[in-house]
Amino acid sequence: MTGIDRVGIGTDLHRLAPGRRLVLGHVAVEYELGAVGHSDGDVVLHAIIDALAGAASLPDIGEMFPDTDPTYKDADSAVLLTRTLRTVETHGYEVVNVDVTIHAERPKLGPHKAAIRDEVARLMALPTPRVSIKAKTNEGLDAVGRGEAIACTAIAGLKHRC
Repeated sequence: MTGIDRVGIGTDLHRLAPGRRLVLGHVAVEYELGAVGHSDGDVVLHAIIDALAGAASLPDIGEMFPDTDPTYKDADSAVLLTRTLRTVETHGYEVVNVDVTIHAERPKLGPHKAAIRDEVARLMALPTPRVSIKAKTNEGLDAVGRGEAIACTAIAGLKHRC
């Protein structure tokens, strides 16, 4: 497979609070705070879903899986990603790669990046080298930098199937 026909970008941000699990790329990360969200709050998969949706000209995650629908309360974001991938495929595209940057002051994500990469690749049925997971702090600035939130940016490349 060569070339990319479409590119999409997705972002997500969730407040952090006690009493919630922190799930990143479908990997549980031990931390005293977790992401607050209608579903499981997985900022990595949410950003990837929006990147895929953008590249395929689909509605955004909030329109596809609205937080007003009780069906998605505490939903596993891997299920939402699988549904999005199927829709992308029905529109004639296949995923070439995803590039993800997680923005978090804490916890330190270096020890978790390989597991997140492996799990995202598995969920997306991509060879691991086609998935990039990076982590950045916000140098103490804004809600992410103060440790009040976690955010993610993802870019997805799609190729139209011949």
